[in-house]
Amino acid sequence: MKIRSWLSTFSTTDCSSTTTTPPLNHLSSATSSSSSDNTSSASLSSLTSYNSLQTNLSLQTLPSIPSLQTNLLSSPAPLSLHHHTLPSLSPRGIIASLALRHPLLYAASGHQIHVFDLTDNYALVDTFSGRDPSSGSIKSVTFHRGKVLTAHQDCKIRVWELAADKKHALVATLPTVKDRLRRSVFPKNYVTVRRHKKRLWIEHHDAVSGLAASGDLICSVSWDKCLKIWRPSDFRCVQSVKAHDDAINAVAVSGDGIIYTASADCRIKVWGIPFGERQYGPIATLEKHKSAVNALALNGDGTVLFSGACDRSILVWEREDSANYMVVTGALRGHKKAILCLINVSDLLFSGSADRTVRIWQRGHDGKFCCLTVLDAHEKPVRSLAAVVDEGGSATVFGGVRVFSGSFDGDIKVWEVVVSKVSGNLHSNGF
Repeated sequence: MKIRSWLSTFSTTDCSSTTTTPPLNHLSSATSSSSSDNTSSASLSSLTSYNSLQTNLSLQTLPSIPSLQTNLLSSPAPLSLHHHTLPSLSPRGIIASLALRHPLLYAASGHQIHVFDLTDNYALVDTFSGRDPSSGSIKSVTFHRGKVLTAHQDCKIRVWELAADKKHALVATLPTVKDRLRRSVFPKNYVTVRRHKKRLWIEHHDAVSGLAASGDLICSVSWDKCLKIWRPSDFRCVQSVKAHDDAINAVAVSGDGIIYTASADCRIKVWGIPFGERQYGPIATLEKHKSAVNALALNGDGTVLFSGACDRSILVWEREDSANYMVVTGALRGHKKAILCLINVSDLLFSGSADRTVRIWQRGHDGKFCCLTVLDAHEKPVRSLAAVVDEGGSATVFGGVRVFSGSFDGDIKVWEVVVSKVSGNLHSNGF
């Protein structure tokens, strides 16, 4: 095995069913602004400081769950780091989400999304946002059928179209005006979200914290504790479920349509469509974490799920042959503070943490994991990760993986990791 790595840095601009109570037990007690109702006092996705993350050292690291780690190789693979700083944009803001649709990298900071071209020396080719800055910060970015979808603090999802000149135009805001008008006629479509306040069930009533899409499915999760399913053909909301007892921080969807949601209530829930039914229902509840679950990632075929939480552990779940849900097989330990983001590429797992580091894990044929290296170039917690597989090119004859890490320090680090026999599809959570 041979590993090489190089690093470059650039920054972005910092521009300004139902529940009855807002989510209050999130990742930390850091100050944050909520959506239009100003109901959330803290959350993983809206942290404006990271001091409270220091307390995670006192959390349990799940001693009852066996470790899947092996000792480092007796002769560690060669590793070299090269640092390059690209021109910065200032003032800098938190990089809340990173997403890749090759050759473009999307970085969400504040209420804006900055788009960089990987084939043009990471040139900034577009910056776009909602028409109204009051839409709040952007929590998540994903893609579906050529469209860019963004999750916002104002409880809405926005859909963008990419033009030939690499500029983006807003084509829809979810829920759509047509969908709201059609349902607003009937009183049964309103639900109570708090005392003396009702909203349509198709609307989130707190910040949208995560998005995921696969096939004919778009799903969104929110601090309002709800999971919503959207139909891509007309962007109509077809189902809403009160999924958790606290704010939902992450969502992931496998290729066969199984949905995983992670919450501040310490649980991961698995959702599927039962035989003979048309709507999603709960399949299983995964309850091994002892604190808020912040991040999810799936392997290429959806048979392995990784989850990261404030307990500083990454749990590895594998699908049983006789069922569609996961059982925990072990834990990966090493981070000193909360796990904030995860991404899986082939046999490599990348984890970002409030301890300001990114760890690279490799899975062996025996199912055990080895921590290849710890990347510690960030000055503040690592909030988001994205990756793309490079075949050959400037890496080496082995090819490699370019990994992008976004932090509370406003920087995006670009790591090119070269490992022998890296292949497979890219899958990310997205936080």
